[in-house]
Amino acid sequence: MSLAAHLEELGRPLVDEQLQHPTVKGIAQGNLDEAVFRSWLEQDYLFLHDYVRVFSRLAWQAPDAHLGDLVDLAHATFHDELDLHRSLSASFAADLDGARKGPACAAYTSFLLDGAAVYGEGLAALYPCMWGYSTLGRILAENPPSEPRYRRWVDTYADPGFADLAARIAQMIDEAAPDPAAAERLFMEGMRHEVAFWSVEP
Repeated sequence: MSLAAHLEELGRPLVDEQLQHPTVKGIAQGNLDEAVFRSWLEQDYLFLHDYVRVFSRLAWQAPDAHLGDLVDLAHATFHDELDLHRSLSASFAADLDGARKGPACAAYTSFLLDGAAVYGEGLAALYPCMWGYSTLGRILAENPPSEPRYRRWVDTYADPGFADLAARIAQMIDEAAPDPAAAERLFMEGMRHEVAFWSVEP
């Protein structure tokens, strides 16, 4: 079993925990309190700006074969994913300009930026976000919400193109061959941050 596949095996119980979280269940059912999703969008918007910085820091260290991958991920996050957030946020009247990081967002972004100081370990730290959202999107798309705004969010992360990006990170982890114990520790810490991030306060 590859290291990335091993990490996925370790992380699956925390994906199941996310699927049972009230916020995720509300998205799945299409009846989540709009104030909760508005707050989540504001926090995720701030998170994604630092996520771009994480990709950029890793790109500086990447082997030539993956420099373009990480630059492309930074570009796609900054333009495509943030554009989605702006559009969704407008439909929920979210205040992106006035948003400030809450504790979960601040803790997660600090963890990722620190982890990106070491290439292979940084990839393991960020993998929960890539693989986790791809997995959540795929599962939620099996019975998608009828509410079109929540359906749009699900469709974004269920897209096969997003799954391809997650698979590319998995390949990069395996090629980088970080210390398995360190990779496990960082990956699992990232998964716990993923769970905590859903508990935003409106």
